[in-house]
Amino acid sequence: MKETVVVVCPGRGTYNPPELGYLSRHNGGADWLGRFDAMRASAGKAALTALDGAAKFTPAHLRGDNAAPLIHACAWLDFLKLDRERFEVVAVTGNSMGWYTALACAGAVSGEHGFAIVDGMGLNSQKHAAGGQAVLVLAGEDWTVDPALVATVEAAMARHGVLPSIRLGGMLVVAGAEAALDALANDLPPLSRPPMRLAGHGPFHTPLMQASSDAARAQFPREWFGQPQIPLIDGRGKVWRRFESRADELWEYTFGHQILQPYDFTAAMTVAMREFAPDRVVLLGPGETLGGAIGQVLVSLKWLDISSRNMFTAVQGEDPLLISMGRPSQRGIVIP
Repeated sequence: MKETVVVVCPGRGTYNPPELGYLSRHNGGADWLGRFDAMRASAGKAALTALDGAAKFTPAHLRGDNAAPLIHACAWLDFLKLDRERFEVVAVTGNSMGWYTALACAGAVSGEHGFAIVDGMGLNSQKHAAGGQAVLVLAGEDWTVDPALVATVEAAMARHGVLPSIRLGGMLVVAGAEAALDALANDLPPLSRPPMRLAGHGPFHTPLMQASSDAARAQFPREWFGQPQIPLIDGRGKVWRRFESRADELWEYTFGHQILQPYDFTAAMTVAMREFAPDRVVLLGPGETLGGAIGQVLVSLKWLDISSRNMFTAVQGEDPLLISMGRPSQRGIVIP
């Protein structure tokens, strides 16, 4: 009998200096990589193989027009390598930009159209009102979250007009004008780590991204979208299933709500675990920074009686529940 897995697609911030060369190490010469480079070349953009094969990591790798397609290509090609003889993918979800990759993995859009969306949104995401993002770590060392702390942080956000952007396990990504983020940082209660500003990120998943949403609606045809072949969990926790999902509504969500409203990755993972009860969770590469957030969700759910960071670490050391394909020691578990 096959093991069941929920697949998670990573978002921005997962291709960093340690990931330079990820594509060539794991997918050099892949047919899809050649197609993606051809699509980039036709638009006058740098080839992914050239970016990935650079002698050193530079700020150019962090720009949305380069980072988004690099991350997508790594994740999509990892997805295609999963051993389908041993593992049944019962659902797909993603974090933030990873939603576009999830669309392709679930078969709601084609491989070519999935890349075109990611590549285009890498540029569109740079069209927004002034502002940025910061990460607030709300979880303690044991990965549990104090509701009173959350309430205090939310009150401070309201005072300064800072908006929730991504709910990410024991972390909260917030967005707003730069001055508002600065003011919030000086008005927060003590956190386990200082707020971290995300370089090169706009005020994603807020109404400040209206220009990006408008550009996406004008650029990407509704006809590219179809019914997912694998259940697809969005940034609200809604499950899009085959035969009961409308393609036009999926298009509307993708370029409307998904861009302009908070992305609740915590809700997506909660639904993934409770609705599909997978044997394992597979996090596609590159990187593994999303692994902590997934672990924090599992702790909050007390999944398999995992109620702390130490318990999660112990499970991972024995027989990993979460398999990060960006981690060499775990990658081989799911690749034939």
